[in-house]
Amino acid sequence: MYRAIDLFAGIGGIRKGFDNAFGNDMETVFVSEWDEFAQKTYRANYPDDFEIAGDITKINEKDIPAFDICLAGFPCQAFSMAGRHQGFDDDYKGLCRGTLFLDVVRICDYHKPQIIFCENVKGLTIHDKGRTFRTIKAAFEQIGYTVYDKVLNSKDFGVPQNRERIYLVCIRNDLLEAYAPDGFVFPVGTEDNKCILDILQDAPVPAKYYLSDTYMQTLIKHRARHEAKGHGFGYVIRDLYGISGTIVCGGMGREGNLIKDEREHSMIPTTHIKGEINKDGIRKLTPREWARLQGFPDDFKLELADAHLYKQLGNSVTVNVIEAIAKEIKRVMEK
Repeated sequence: MYRAIDLFAGIGGIRKGFDNAFGNDMETVFVSEWDEFAQKTYRANYPDDFEIAGDITKINEKDIPAFDICLAGFPCQAFSMAGRHQGFDDDYKGLCRGTLFLDVVRICDYHKPQIIFCENVKGLTIHDKGRTFRTIKAAFEQIGYTVYDKVLNSKDFGVPQNRERIYLVCIRNDLLEAYAPDGFVFPVGTEDNKCILDILQDAPVPAKYYLSDTYMQTLIKHRARHEAKGHGFGYVIRDLYGISGTIVCGGMGREGNLIKDEREHSMIPTTHIKGEINKDGIRKLTPREWARLQGFPDDFKLELADAHLYKQLGNSVTVNVIEAIAKEIKRVMEK
């Protein structure tokens, strides 16, 4: 039985992928997530018999149970192409998100797990001309690990979403000869035939997800202003037989993945809107559809308000990709 900890856990996407791969051979013994709303979604889906720890910077590594595998999707906003790219200088609510990975290093330096697994945005690899990424890899190497990394795209792993992320697998040096004498090999995506049509909810989709005609005009004008300036910002209506763009938690996250759904639906607004529901069937994807884009099963509970769910799912990982990597990790560990 392998023991795992889940740091910067979000709603548990990385854990879901590892649970799928390891089954009953893995037990999660510690979870840390500071966002109270993410904690609520996590608890709804993982009723552990221990409390979710909050701010990882205030947790003594000695108070964490022994573990074999560290799962860590440390915050990516400091390195994201959609963010301000401040990296190690980034500060948010008193926390320097760009250096939170050092808490992963601190904890793993003390416990010396067999495997450290991390996920982050692709932008991490080029931030500060690559120096940031080299620093992160060097930190894990200094505490006795060999680091393997690869950028993978979710669209190659059975979900219709264009989402490139960097994945790190760190193997403790004294286990390297037994586990991966020729190096760790990341999985190759072999399922790239899914389209948005495959993840749509059954009709009728609630009226609140259809845009008002007034808001549609606002979006059209907004995009026209940016196009006039040579910018690429603005709403996007996706082809149902194509794939979505990367879903993100803020800004134009929802408007960047609009669809035209002409199936029967109510034209009577259920929320306060200006104007009427547009007659072209333009709507945003629902939280459940976002969950499907991230590979979460339909029995994954989404109980919070939509605003929280969009943020949580946009910040989460694609379960299918995590599971594929976790299967390779399990394979080498069972050698």
